[in-house]
Amino acid sequence: MAHGPRKAGNFQSGKRPNSEINVTPLVDVVLVLLIIFMVVTPLLEKDIEVRLPEDQDEHPEYAPDEQTQLVVQISAAGELALNSEHLASVDELGERLTKAFRSKRKGDRLVFFLPEETTNYGMVVKALDAAKSSGADILGMVTTDLAAQASQGGSAATPP
Repeated sequence: MAHGPRKAGNFQSGKRPNSEINVTPLVDVVLVLLIIFMVVTPLLEKDIEVRLPEDQDEHPEYAPDEQTQLVVQISAAGELALNSEHLASVDELGERLTKAFRSKRKGDRLVFFLPEETTNYGMVVKALDAAKSSGADILGMVTTDLAAQASQGGSAATPP
């Protein structure tokens, strides 16, 4: 019996197997990941426009009036109040603000937020989102207590 070259699969006995790495699947995976990140990244960006007062002295003294201005107070425990009236949830805040904005013109829909210093940041963001989705044009942050400022006769905030 004559023995010729042995074949095992596609390899011949005299040749060494190909040890080069095939990079085509790696390139495919990297390109798919690149496309995913390119599509998802713009969706992750949420901008909140911030306008700061230029100088406290340039603006006349201004304290929000309980009758015309909307002030949302957020306690450290996450309790909400709209003009000193306690609310059950962020959804109720949104509903109340929507009703309040019906009588106001676009551009005059101003909401002040007064969170306590130790309030959960996530709760503040939820309240801001509820106000914005309810139709608020301007969201203002009050940095001092309105009741304390009113009793001292000073201004609590400046208009944007």
